[in-house]
Parts: sequence; structure tokens; C-alpha cells
Amino acid sequence: MNKAWEHTVREKYDSMKAELFLAGGQQKIDKQHSKGKLTARERMEALFDGGVFHEFEMYAKSQFQLENVKKKHYLGDGVICGYGNVNGKTVYAVSEDATISGGASGATQVEKICRTLEQAILVRKPFVMLCESGGARIEEGIMSLSAHSRLFRNNARASGYIPQIAAIMGNCAGGSSYSPAMCDFLFMVDKTSQLFVTGPKVVKAITGVEVTMEDLGGATIHSTYSGQAHFVCQDDRECIEGIKRLLEYITKPSIPYLNKSQIDYRALGKEIESFVPENKRSPYDVKRAIAHLVDDQAFFEVLPLFAKSLVIGFARINGNTVGIVANQANYNGGALECDAADKCARFVRFCDCFSIPLLTIVDVPGFLPGIEQERKGILRHGSKILFAYSEATVPRVSLILRKAYGGAYCAMDSKALGCDVVFAWPICEFAVMGAGGAVDVIYHKQLEEAEDPAKLREELIRKYEEKYLDPYFAATCGMVDEVILPEETRDSIIAAFDSLKDKKVDVLPKKHGNISL
Repeated sequence: MNKAWEHTVREKYDSMKAELFLAGGQQKIDKQHSKGKLTARERMEALFDGGVFHEFEMYAKSQFQLENVKKKHYLGDGVICGYGNVNGKTVYAVSEDATISGGASGATQVEKICRTLEQAILVRKPFVMLCESGGARIEEGIMSLSAHSRLFRNNARASGYIPQIAAIMGNCAGGSSYSPAMCDFLFMVDKTSQLFVTGPKVVKAITGVEVTMEDLGGATIHSTYSGQAHFVCQDDRECIEGIKRLLEYITKPSIPYLNKSQIDYRALGKEIESFVPENKRSPYDVKRAIAHLVDDQAFFEVLPLFAKSLVIGFARINGNTVGIVANQANYNGGALECDAADKCARFVRFCDCFSIPLLTIVDVPGFLPGIEQERKGILRHGSKILFAYSEATVPRVSLILRKAYGGAYCAMDSKALGCDVVFAWPICEFAVMGAGGAVDVIYHKQLEEAEDPAKLREELIRKYEEKYLDPYFAATCGMVDEVILPEETRDSIIAAFDSLKDKKVDVLPKKHGNISL
């Protein structure tokens, strides 16, 4: 009969676990809670189903010691790494611990993150980073920087192979800010998270400018101006719930999603006529139109506060996830500009990476004109959309609502750009520019010589619209597959995507393209 384990064995086990779970100490845990934030371990428990996950290298400890400097080394070395189920599917995650050295990252800590990401790549599972780090540990110098370099390389290796999601849940600075910036999606918590390369003290020392952490790298800055933050949440738990919801859309469900809704989608489609004006200059909210076409009227918008003339996000149509790109007539008439082009191209490329079909909803007056846009490089930025769509091999369906003018018509997944199926509503127009502008250019001599220029211009506009702008002319030229009514739209889109489910595209044998970054 085997003897029971010595009491000291279990005693040491319990002692080590207690030390590990206490992290930087109860006082620092209380301080974290006083700021309305969860601890690193609580965040991991909130992410994984039932709070259960399996930890990697839980007792790892920094072996670095600076001469003549006494510094305590903690179990886990400031990061919790592991795997478990999220929505019933395996996910790998890391959570930086601000109670240990303020989350500052040393070589051991970053190496743990690297090995977790490498394991996620090995088994091709999503990777989530819950970030709160003040940057590289100064005392570890080049060793910490070298570990960060390895992490950046792994982020690049993983890109397009597994989804990478980061959440900024506190102060994240210096070298620690680049890895989350390389991820596919980035969440931030309003008022309690900041993301920047150099903090306010360094900015003041180098430039003389005084700035707060929030004004330098808060959630508002990155969700509205830089476009770095795709989602802004009110607290840690809302942030983690957002990550879980995103994962539901971008990973294949373990059980096929069944649309059991009792909604009369045909009647819902007919209702679109009541709020989408026939007048091409009148604004409306395209998100309302999207909601009338997708399952359960549920649309998960990405980057809602950045480049608002373009809307992107995920939805389900007949139970299947689709990525949606749409012009927003409520903002600058839906015109494409530099930031909107970047927003569109990155999203299209993500969907293409992970075999998510694309639905493009078009109502575009053109690229936004002006000196500012030209100086910002509208040609360089706009060409990213052309590149992203042209390169995409996933099923692609376009729906033109009211207008598609100029180069923006080409950019918004036109037939010749490789779109598989193009639908158009009977009210839509196709042209190099609007009828008024076209008439002014083409018939300027006749208008100058006319006895009544206003009357002639009106007549010419009418004839131009009748002959060249309506969707039936575009259909005769092969640029539109079918002209449909709003109430027919959802069923038509479902049928198109169903026909494309086995789509395969042969690509040229090259290393990669050279997109206009």
C-alpha cells in the first residue's frame, strides 16, 4: 500500500500557489480594484468559459539581477499565459500583471508571451492579449528589447494565419505598445487605458509640450483620430465581453448557427424604402439599412468613431458570418477619403485572410476632393482599396443602393475589379460624375451660347440621366447582374453567397504583392 504524500509536499504546493495568486501583493491588488480595474488573473477568468484555463510556465521567474541593485523577482514574472475555451472553442491568451513592476516587461515575461503565441500558431487557434505594461524593464536593457523583437516577429508570422486580438486595459507604453498595434483588432477601456510609444514626461523633455496621458494616448484619441482602437468599452468586463462577441463572428462555430428568427425579412426589406431617399443628395443612416438585411437585425460594427464616411463590421446572413463594407451617406455624403480608404482596405484584407465573405453596400459620390486630401496622399491611400479588393479571393457580392460615381465606383468592389455578383436597386445611378457636373463639362459651349442656359441645362441633365445613368444601361454593359427591389435584396444576397460557397481562385505564383502602404 502506497504511503500518503508527505504533508510538506502539499504544504509547499499550497504555499507556491498562494504566492503566485497574490502576485504583487494584496495592497497592489486593492489599488487595481480601486481604479475600477480587474487583476490580470481576474481578466483571464472572465475571458474563458467558466473561468477555467490551463496555464503555461506559471512559476517562471526572472533570473536577471543588476549589480548592486536589489530587486524582488515574482513568480510568473508579471504575465499569465494559457489556453482554454471561449464560446466553446480553444483560444490562447496572455494577461499582463500591473501589480508586478507596473507590468513592465522583462525578458522572461516576453518570452512567455512568445511561446504562448508560437503554440497558438502551431495549433492554429486565436490569440488574445490583455495588455497593461509600462514598457520594457530598463534594468534588463537589451535582453528585454531582444525578447520584444522576437514577439514582433511572431506577430508578423501569425498575421493572416490566426486571428490576433489585443485589449489595452491600463497604461501601455514603449516597446509594449507595438505588439498590440500589430494585432488584427484592438480594444481599449475608456478613461483607464492609454497607449503610446513615449509618455508625457518624455514628450515634454524632448518637445517642451505638456500633455496628459489621456490626451496623448487615451481611448478617444485612438478610436477617433489615429484609428488604432477598433472598439472602446466602459470597463474591463464590457471589454472582455466584446472580445468574446468578436470571436463568435470571426471563428467557425462548433455548432452550426441556425437562424430561428420569426422576422418577416421581406417586409423588413420593403420598409427600407421609407428611409432611403430617392434624392441622391439626401442623407440617411446606412446602418439602419444593414440592420434590415441581416439576421436578427444584429450588426457588429468595427471602428465606429473613425473615418465615419465608411461603415465596416460583421453580421450573419442566413446563419453565416459576412464582412460588410458600406458608404455612410450621413457623413460627407459617403465620400471616400484617406482614412476611410485605410479602414476599408485593412478590413477587406482581414476578411480575405480568414475566408469571411464580403458584402459591399455602395452609395458613393466619389473620392473626397480638395487640397488637404491630395496632400495626405489620396491616390496612395485610395489605391489600397483597389489592391485589397482585387487581391481578395473570398466570395464577394455588391449591392448598389443609389449611386456609384467616378473612381469610387471602381474602388467599391465593382464587377471589373473582381466582384462575383453585383446587384443594383432601380433608383441607382452609375457615372463618372453626377449628371449636373457631366453636362457642365460636356456641353459647356452650348450652354454658353444658349438663349436660356438654365432651361437647356435642365433638359440636358434629364436626357443624360435617362440615357446613361440608370442601372439598366449599366446592366446592358455587363456591370450589373440583376436589378432588384429592396424586398428582394436579402433573398438575392443569400442565393448569391450560397452559389459562391465552393469558390476557388488560382493566384499567380509570386511571393506577395506590393500594396501601396
